[in-house]
Order: sequence, then C-alpha cells, then structure tokens
Amino acid sequence: MSSQKLPTKSLVVAILLAIFLGPIGLFYASVIGALIMLVITAIIGFITFGFGLFIPYIICIIWAIIAVNSYNKRIIELAE
Repeated sequence: MSSQKLPTKSLVVAILLAIFLGPIGLFYASVIGALIMLVITAIIGFITFGFGLFIPYIICIIWAIIAVNSYNKRIIELAE
C-alpha cells in the first residue's frame, strides 16, 4: 500500500450538515442514507403538513454519526 494518508470524514462537519440541512447534509456522510431520508422526509412532511419534520432530522443526525464513524473505521483498517 502507498504511504499516502487516506482521507477521513469529519464528525463535526457531518453533524452540522445534518442539523442545518437535514437529509441534504447527510450526503456528506452517506449518499444512500441521504436518498432514503429524502424520501422519508418528503413522505412525513406531506402526511403531517410539515409539523413532523423534526423526526427525520433527528434520524439524519444519528445516521450521519454512525455513517462517519463506520467510514473512518474502514479507512483506518485499510491504512494498517
């Protein structure tokens, strides 16, 4: 393997993006997760007339934390 340092993702950036942008901010941490959460957010927003949108945002924050930690763990294992 090369001696080049592999890039990791910032947990703080992922959390801030998920807080302020919701599913759009989740694209930083997980593209598949962001697409899933965009659909879920649209459905919940439509059903609750926008009043239930805090629920998907909380899920996005949790998903971002898990996705970034998982990604960084894989990168560190590859570097060893």
